[in-house]
Amino acid sequence: MTLVELIMAIVIISVALSGVLLVMNFTTAHSADPMLEHQAVAIAESYLEEILLRPIADPGGGPEGGRTDFDNVADYNGLNDNGARDQFDIPVVGLGAYQVQVAVQNTALGSPAVPMADCLKVDVTVTHPSGINMTLTGYRTDY
Repeated sequence: MTLVELIMAIVIISVALSGVLLVMNFTTAHSADPMLEHQAVAIAESYLEEILLRPIADPGGGPEGGRTDFDNVADYNGLNDNGARDQFDIPVVGLGAYQVQVAVQNTALGSPAVPMADCLKVDVTVTHPSGINMTLTGYRTDY
């Protein structure tokens, strides 16, 4: 093996090794993304389930003091939590970096000939500083 062949082999191996190291660096830097996305979906699902289990009408018929007093779907409109919280408004440990926003609005379902009178559309948006932005939508009808 000559000196030129040896130098060429070293150059080829170093180019290949740098490519492999770049791929490993990219993979390591983004390895937490699937976990963050799964957590965002789980947070949005739990908020949506909590909200959709409430009645559409206001049984209490008065102003609400806080989230623990929410007794109907519309009470959640404008909810903005810094960090995920449970249904008792207690912060969930380890999920403080997430931002949760809820929007509730009247909507029409069905055809114009057979409209559904009382229907609310609930959008739960969960964001994370890493760039994750997840929105789940649910509908609550008066049945």
